[in-house]
Amino acid sequence: MANFIYAFHGGKMPDTPEEGAAVMAKWESWMAGLGNKLVHPGAPVGMSKTVSASGIADNGGANPLSGYMVISAADINAACEIAKTCPIIENGGSVEIAEEMEM
Repeated sequence: MANFIYAFHGGKMPDTPEEGAAVMAKWESWMAGLGNKLVHPGAPVGMSKTVSASGIADNGGANPLSGYMVISAADINAACEIAKTCPIIENGGSVEIAEEMEM
């Protein structure tokens, strides 16, 4: 088994507290269903800055990060299959997946 970082991009912010509670319930249920595959629950993130040789930009880049988590899976294909069921997908977002490499 290997660890994979899920980098969440996009997704629609809830319009009401009730909608927010419903979205959170979906995430909690999905994460509970991952069982021991969930290595680190991660967190949502705020607006980011992009640092490059040309300076610092306040725009969060072309596809801003909205959150992250770490899961364990047999391989990247298995990690992709798990990601297909992530609540952010049905909420207009996407999941970028990369394997943590051991140093």
